[in-house]
Amino acid sequence: MNLYLEGWFVSLHNQKLTTKKLHSDTMLRLKNFILILFFMQLMVQMTVAQNYEATINGFVYDASTGETLIGANVLLKKINRGATTNVSGYYVIPQIDPDIYEVVVSYIGYKSFSTKVSLKANENKRLDVSLTPQDIVGREIVVSADSTRTGDKLFNQPVSKIELTPVELSKVPQVIEADLMRTLQTLPGIVPVSDFSSAIYVRGGTPDQNLFMVDGTDIYNPEHAFGLFSTFNTDAIKKVEIYKGAFSAEYGGRLSSVINITNNDGNRNHFEGKASLSLLSLSTTLQTPLGSFGSLSGSIRRTYIDQTLAKWIKDVPDYYFVDGNMKAFFDLGESNKLSVSFFGSKDNLNFVLDKNRKESLGFDYYWGNQTGSVNWKTIFAPKLFGNFWLTGSYYFSDFNFSDVSYVESNIIRDVTLKGAVEYFYSDKFHFKSGFEFKNLSGSLKENFPGGRVDAARHPRLFSTYITANWQPSNLWIVEAGLRYDYFESSIPFRNLDPRLTIKYRLDELSNLKFSTGIVHQYANRIPRMFFVSIWTTADEYVKASSSDHFVLGYQRALAEKIELEVEAYYKDYKNIYSYNPTFFTELSPTGYDENNLPIFSNSKGLFNRGDGNSYGIEFLLRKESGAFTGWLSYSYSRTMYTVDNVNRENSFPPRHDRTHAVNLVVNMDLNNLFNELHGRQFVNPAKRWTLGVNFTYYSGQPITLPSSIYLSNSTPDWDINKNSIAVYPSTIDAFRLPYYSRLDFSLTYEIQYDGWSLSPYVQVFNVLNRKNVWFIQYKNEIKDNMVKQEVKNVNMFPILPSIGITVKF
Repeated sequence: MNLYLEGWFVSLHNQKLTTKKLHSDTMLRLKNFILILFFMQLMVQMTVAQNYEATINGFVYDASTGETLIGANVLLKKINRGATTNVSGYYVIPQIDPDIYEVVVSYIGYKSFSTKVSLKANENKRLDVSLTPQDIVGREIVVSADSTRTGDKLFNQPVSKIELTPVELSKVPQVIEADLMRTLQTLPGIVPVSDFSSAIYVRGGTPDQNLFMVDGTDIYNPEHAFGLFSTFNTDAIKKVEIYKGAFSAEYGGRLSSVINITNNDGNRNHFEGKASLSLLSLSTTLQTPLGSFGSLSGSIRRTYIDQTLAKWIKDVPDYYFVDGNMKAFFDLGESNKLSVSFFGSKDNLNFVLDKNRKESLGFDYYWGNQTGSVNWKTIFAPKLFGNFWLTGSYYFSDFNFSDVSYVESNIIRDVTLKGAVEYFYSDKFHFKSGFEFKNLSGSLKENFPGGRVDAARHPRLFSTYITANWQPSNLWIVEAGLRYDYFESSIPFRNLDPRLTIKYRLDELSNLKFSTGIVHQYANRIPRMFFVSIWTTADEYVKASSSDHFVLGYQRALAEKIELEVEAYYKDYKNIYSYNPTFFTELSPTGYDENNLPIFSNSKGLFNRGDGNSYGIEFLLRKESGAFTGWLSYSYSRTMYTVDNVNRENSFPPRHDRTHAVNLVVNMDLNNLFNELHGRQFVNPAKRWTLGVNFTYYSGQPITLPSSIYLSNSTPDWDINKNSIAVYPSTIDAFRLPYYSRLDFSLTYEIQYDGWSLSPYVQVFNVLNRKNVWFIQYKNEIKDNMVKQEVKNVNMFPILPSIGITVKF
């Protein structure tokens, strides 16, 4: 019997608000909206009133595709002042004295751009720049990449933030194909729980504590089954921003991390495409201009495990997924840009216990995501940039285990309106303010022998925030922020979350950073025995979760674009929830159906409440350009939970706790390597070899060993497994599995033709075929009036070679 009742489960009459409460809440939201409008109007007036000096602003583009470049550097050499393009590719340098300046624009992998500009008093100079891509050849990139010092980039970089490009994602060896989630698992502070899951655990947090966004839209299920693929097709990705903690007030609703994914707008200059074929999947990505005013991009991917392995190997279930996305970009003049994006995925699993038996037990499982967003970017004034979204996210899962008369359906709908405004008062002071309104709805229906679940919930979330970034001198940066949340469920939740970051520059190459903040979460994903977990929201029985973050960091720029980052962190958790296996002792029906079967509609007693904490230290050595690229990381971390009425309320480490983690990712451009060694163009540039190596080490995971066994009976209304042998556990997670270790390898050979290229590749996962233990299986049977027990290790993936081919045109 599977009763994973949700936080949705509240009687419908409890959802109704009195007229007085509705009026009060409406007035509160109206006041907040008026405050936002007032703040925007104030910033416009300040822009006009303070515009005594000149300003340079504009966008930075890729000359070959017309895509905006995120994180490009714009520098005024004469006064050594500059700016970095934001996630929209926009920059602004305000309050410049009238004069003639040399402007230098640079971005790794592109030829630097330089031009002279003459600025007059009160002039707003619009300067859009297109950078031309160039091959990173040997030592030449050092000059180009250092046009803006790495030390400056690190100093301006937010605490605990890492950025990944599509090139970096494609070079990390994977199981089948380039995969975002498995690449994230190679970064310090981010670990998986097994090879069979692509879910990530960030600094001790659980997967539901990670906020995944694609083009501004929340994604509720970022994984496909079995851990071989994630939901995100890397061919469609433009940039990935990872915040591992202590993020600014702009983000909320999750306790641990933010993964913000921006997809390609599309090639505005010419048609281009890419198709990839591997042993288990086929994908294609196409981009094309839309006249002179926009572009269109799209990608689609399908696995064919159901047509290959499932037919050849009886233990492999019939499973496939289809996912795809489409994005249209429209340039509505110099000051307005509009994009419309869609994403969809569907997983189809048909599992049969014994394929050789016609009447064998089995189940069907379908789940997926559908999202859409409309994004409007606008320049109200050179110093005032706006970004607004209307997004929709739909998540569904349908489970049918007809052999035991169990059916389940779970749905989440999320419609969100949000906006953000950035005001660049000067290079010393800028603001960002925004709002977010979520209209959520969810339902869970379950039919099982002996009862039924039929529940719905319609919570709403309103958030608003403001951040101020102040640089009193070249040595200091202070960023303060405040976020307010109002979550309307069966009972209301109101929270005020302060955030603070302080940066101090030790010298031109190194800096110290400190960040702290409070975050709240109102939705939790409860793991269970099947492949897709179910979400629950805060209500009168499940409180909102919260966490306090503290991060202290040191960064240093080393020679030839090598960066060293060290961060120590501590965070606590309050009101985290897990499934209560003894819920029958506390659960009671809220009604009965026409057959006198119980109906359950609330979550009282279903979950165990707990608290916890995580702390650790991380080291990251990273090189982003040259013949050798990649990173070396080490993490030490500890996570402890204390759960009410569990383990005598003594602390214990959760399953995902990894004390030590080491990751080495090395990518070698063999052409450039040979050119560097010989000091000249030694290898034919039309034929390129790329080698990738990934080494991973994790200390063993906690495990609960058995202390004894006993006989148990099933419930009277279930006519299966009348008597069985059960294992009584010892102290929770008091022991550890053996350490995990894995070496991966990839080799790609790219051949350039006239207008297109061909890239066959080979990848080997777990080259040394190490038998990493997933769990320990105990098989018990009664024979000759004695209980006999067989113990064996169940291992994760063995050596997995894979081949594929990629065509670009």
